[in-house]
Amino acid sequence: MRSHYCGELNEARIGETVSLCGWVHRRRDHGGVIFVDLRDRDGLSQVVFDPDRADTFALAETLRNEFVVRVTGLVRARPDGTVNKDLTSGGIEVLAHELEVLSAAKTPPFQLDEHASVSEDVRLRHRYIDLRRPEMIDRLRFRSKVTNTIRNYLDDNGFLDIETPILTRATPEGARDYLVPSRTHPGEFFALPQSPQLFKQILMVAGMDRYYQIAKCFRDEDLRADRQPEFTQIDIETSFMNEEQIMATTEEMIRQTFKRHLDAELGDFPRMTWGEAMRRFGSDKPDLRIDLEFTDIADLMAAVDFKVFAGPANDAASRVVALRVPDGASLSRKHIDDYTKFVGIYGAKGLAWIKVNDINAGLEGLQSPIIKFMPEAVVKQVLERLQAQTGDIIFFGADKANIVNEAIGALRLKVAADLGKVREGWAPLWVVDFPMFERDKEGNLNSLHHPFTAPSCTPEELRANPDQALSRAYDMVLNGTELGGGSIRINQPQMQSAVFDLLGIGEEEAQEKFGFLLTALASGCPPHGGLAFGLDRLIMLMTGATSIREVIAFPKTQSAACPLTDAPGPVSAKQLRELNIRLREQPAAPSA
Repeated sequence: MRSHYCGELNEARIGETVSLCGWVHRRRDHGGVIFVDLRDRDGLSQVVFDPDRADTFALAETLRNEFVVRVTGLVRARPDGTVNKDLTSGGIEVLAHELEVLSAAKTPPFQLDEHASVSEDVRLRHRYIDLRRPEMIDRLRFRSKVTNTIRNYLDDNGFLDIETPILTRATPEGARDYLVPSRTHPGEFFALPQSPQLFKQILMVAGMDRYYQIAKCFRDEDLRADRQPEFTQIDIETSFMNEEQIMATTEEMIRQTFKRHLDAELGDFPRMTWGEAMRRFGSDKPDLRIDLEFTDIADLMAAVDFKVFAGPANDAASRVVALRVPDGASLSRKHIDDYTKFVGIYGAKGLAWIKVNDINAGLEGLQSPIIKFMPEAVVKQVLERLQAQTGDIIFFGADKANIVNEAIGALRLKVAADLGKVREGWAPLWVVDFPMFERDKEGNLNSLHHPFTAPSCTPEELRANPDQALSRAYDMVLNGTELGGGSIRINQPQMQSAVFDLLGIGEEEAQEKFGFLLTALASGCPPHGGLAFGLDRLIMLMTGATSIREVIAFPKTQSAACPLTDAPGPVSAKQLRELNIRLREQPAAPSA
């Protein structure tokens, strides 16, 4: 039906007769001449309807925004003074000879050039309109090109694209499963995969050697701007490669992707241990574009009478840190109060601070509500350790280590953004040497990643000192966002048994949940490892979008709902009976 896309036309087509198909973006009547901006996925072309062609002109008068039309006409140069340099087609226009209305449209719920003032819920409910916006078209086109580049890279490096099941068995991988009731097996359930982890390991046992998949994954967990209940990951697994080789291969993949699509040189990918990252930044995915760092001061606060500091300073499970912000003394009290509320989101009970108005004036040069509770010698030691300067503000965190890390870590990012202390560009990083386990509130061990991650010690050493054991895991971080994480996997039954024992997974439970994998591992399993990248996060970063919902064609809301289809929704009683499911009646609301 069409000979060209609207965005393809330029001065080289002058004198040609073309056929265009698309949507009416805007119609303008100017002194007996009708101008229509015709839009398709590649851009806009201006179409002119002259009253000399009466039938075509009369039909053009009926056009409204978002009508779908086909136009045939002559490409000609725009008159002097009307060239639009912002468009590829801005130097030409199409004089319409024929017009066909392929589909009329109701008045759209919002104009495509006014989307900024429209709520996200409205945009998602009418996603078919929202996706017509050039920004959304460009992002989805960009996503398609990036996935093509990644596929080509992995294909060229000997990886096989292999699909793994969507309907599988519920297994504990750190988040809740989405469960699918089975009609043919009454009372039993499939689970949607949180990742292809178990299947890709079995593929290594099967000798596939190098596997990849652009895989759909599902997790029933609380959502944030960079999370969705269903998401896409670039899943990679390989045999007979150690962590250094896997990291080098995937690093080069990301490096080539950024170079090809953004013409960006990522430079070196430095290495940082998990312990160093948590000590310096309170985060296992630090943004290295920000120079602000934690300074531990528990030793200075252990003997002070100020219990807010002394209590955590004498608790092995707590931290006392200071964050020096150069030029931060200019922050108003309102700013500081807002930051106090902000850290409260992460469990902090308050936010202590000191403004350094004049470093040479001693205590007289400081402004703070906490100085009166601290010996002058301690204040001086804190300033010296932080190398404080006139114009600084110092924020303090004192609480359980996880609260301090999360609260002051988040404050570091927010203050840096507010004060313009985030450098431009890209700051990649590998975080390595993660702990093998973490303890929950009851003191039980849980895998920091998953129970198939290999430790960097022997089974005997692991059993003897699990809290100090490190894993052979590695995360790629970019600008404070975890792009991907992976590890070397366990391929020895003795090691897998040791990990299961420490996690409280008995032999019977292990066989019930992972028997098929354990049998495979005992059938001649090569050393293997892998890594999975979050494709949605990668595209979000590369396009500068603020949420992964802006780079997914049909995303869910933060409540895991789809406004477009109104999912999830009820099903009929007949369907429930077929699945042997009965819904529990909800208690009636109390009467007034």
